[in-house]
Amino acid sequence: MSSTLRKRGPKKGQNAVGNSAAQEDDDLKKLRELEEEARGFKEPEYKYQVALAAITILAAYTRFYHISIPDKVVFDEVHFGKFASYYLERTYFFDLHPPFAKLLIAFAGWLIRYDGAFKFENIGDSYITNKVPYIPLRALSAIQGTLTVPVMFLTMKTLGFSVAGCLFAALIVCFDNAHVADSRLILLDATLIFAVALTIYAYSKFSTYRKQPFSQKWWTWLTATGVSLSLVISTKYVGVFTYVTIGIAVIHELWILLDYQKGLTIPEFSKHFAARLWSLIIMPFIIYLFWFYVHFAILTKSGPGDNFMSAEFQETLLESPMAKLSKNVHYNDLITIKHKDTDAFLHSHLHSYPLRYEDGRVSSNTQQVTCVFDPDSKEAEDVNNHWEIVPSSKDVARGTDVYTNDVVRFRHVGTGGYLLAHDVASPLKATHEEFTIAYGEDAAVTKFNETLFRLRFGGSGSTKNKNKRRVIKTKGTPLRIIHVDTVVAMWTHDDEVLPEWGFGHQEVSGNKKTQDSDNVWTIDDIVDMDPIDPRSKYVPKQVKTLSFFKKWWELQGLMFKHNNQLSSEHPFASQPETWPLALSGVSFYNDNDNRRQIFFTGNIIGFWLEVCFLSIYLGLLLADQVTRRRHVYILSDRARSKLYNTLGFLFAGWGAHFFPFFLMNRQKFLHHYLPAHLLAALFSGGLVDFISSNNIRDSNGRPTVYNKIKSTVIVTGCSIGIVWFFFYFRPITYGDTTLSVEEVKARQWLDIKLHYAK
Repeated sequence: MSSTLRKRGPKKGQNAVGNSAAQEDDDLKKLRELEEEARGFKEPEYKYQVALAAITILAAYTRFYHISIPDKVVFDEVHFGKFASYYLERTYFFDLHPPFAKLLIAFAGWLIRYDGAFKFENIGDSYITNKVPYIPLRALSAIQGTLTVPVMFLTMKTLGFSVAGCLFAALIVCFDNAHVADSRLILLDATLIFAVALTIYAYSKFSTYRKQPFSQKWWTWLTATGVSLSLVISTKYVGVFTYVTIGIAVIHELWILLDYQKGLTIPEFSKHFAARLWSLIIMPFIIYLFWFYVHFAILTKSGPGDNFMSAEFQETLLESPMAKLSKNVHYNDLITIKHKDTDAFLHSHLHSYPLRYEDGRVSSNTQQVTCVFDPDSKEAEDVNNHWEIVPSSKDVARGTDVYTNDVVRFRHVGTGGYLLAHDVASPLKATHEEFTIAYGEDAAVTKFNETLFRLRFGGSGSTKNKNKRRVIKTKGTPLRIIHVDTVVAMWTHDDEVLPEWGFGHQEVSGNKKTQDSDNVWTIDDIVDMDPIDPRSKYVPKQVKTLSFFKKWWELQGLMFKHNNQLSSEHPFASQPETWPLALSGVSFYNDNDNRRQIFFTGNIIGFWLEVCFLSIYLGLLLADQVTRRRHVYILSDRARSKLYNTLGFLFAGWGAHFFPFFLMNRQKFLHHYLPAHLLAALFSGGLVDFISSNNIRDSNGRPTVYNKIKSTVIVTGCSIGIVWFFFYFRPITYGDTTLSVEEVKARQWLDIKLHYAK
């Protein structure tokens, strides 16, 4: 978006220093002329105002029309509506996304005095029956979706494009079925898209004041860019791609300013650098932290998110089971042991591993050790889930506290043997060790060392803190149970279970990678506690405090961890290469009684047109570069500035929001493409302006001619196709119309598979 300018030297006989001010004025004047030329041709202001009003009204119509339909929970409203309810009840929850957009939804609920009693448990639950004020909550998304369209129009106007170019860019998003569907429901995407649009607009406005550095308006729009960036990253972490977009433009601008011919001293350049560092990185990060501060300040009560957090974190919550039920573990207590990731309990029974496994490997043919998960939470009633924690030395008295780093033995109460690991391959993981039970004299003497386990602290923190001895508490102390003899960590998993001989239980085995995060267990409870034991009496505990930064750092780690774990298959997941052509979509909602549905897909005509314009742009760049290599200069300076700077910025923004998804292993869906689609819409409007102009280099200096008729024909033709498709697919975008089988089949374009097609 910047134009370079060669600085002229002093005329012969003039003093270079004495004329530096006049020369700088000449440079600024020339730069102003080039930039004004690069921005295109402005039309009468009233035309922009009329077009802006018209496209805003259309955006409001497409977003608010039948917003009450369906009157049931749709798609991910089960998550984000629920989170708003938890905020209103101040109940702690865990989510993968930063809090800003969720706080915004909760704030809308608070304004309408919604109490958060409804928990959005299932898709299809009735809002009417449960008396949920869902329309105002959806209206929040609709307002943001509506405002996105005029912000796009104003961005194009700021960049100097014609009314037709501005209108076309805004219309692509206004009548895009995916944008409309996402802007009518209680979701985060409308906030994300609106924040992306605001960021591009603010930076475009900032670029118009480059000639007035450090002026009030310069600072205003630079700050506005930073605030908008913070809202993007505070809504979803994919907002980092918007940072990349602005970062590309800022680096390009700073590189130009660094040029000696620009006349800036190093201290002056440093001021430019520092201003951008503060406004675009430091200040947005502070705002980003602020939303987490609000998040923690509101969520003060124990809730469904407790189990994701450390015991230290849980003890800061009111009514926390951790504070109520956590007890010191003593030697010779009868305990249950629970795996943190799978919630399954360590178990054994009087059944042996088969002599040979299905793949022909030979086992020890000894007693099975497995993990069981009981959804009815009756694990504590089964004696086969009970273990006695026994000291490894006779010098340790019964009833002594157990500490991390202690070496212990586990006696299985149900069968009387001791837990053991040995160098035999486990049933499902040939590289892992088998866990089994040893009995009597054999366990006490011959295999004593094989029954020893060290209890390592398994929580987060520095290495120093992990090695610190601490009292082990039920539910509260994460542990890695390390086999002393072979140095493997006790581990289980639920992605594959044991066959019929193992009753479908989870395998327990020894993992050689002892530091893996899924090796963590907790001592869940103490069973059959003596009533006279002081620990059996509930003594209210004071709620603890934890610094904001410790809470934030722990939550950040968990959010990134669980984001990376979203790699399982999903029936509506799609790959990035399918997005630009809207080859498929996502089923949001089905009404079997009325045979109605909401299917999330883009405006295929609009999507394909964007791809065409992106391809044309690459062709133009290639043609320009090839001809210039042969000293054939076809394009004017104004045209090249617009092609490489203005359109180049928008093209880079599209690429920054699209190509990184190819590097991700997590689940991906069509809605991830919407920010890139918005940038491509801005780009398409700009390219229509470019190809509607006579951009040929003119040696006589005659002005470039803008062909309004050509522009009008292109925009009108493309717009008719986009609007037609929107209304043709409207029944499955709004879910308010029953279609016949033939009508459903007629809308199964490309790879789209709809319900009720038979």
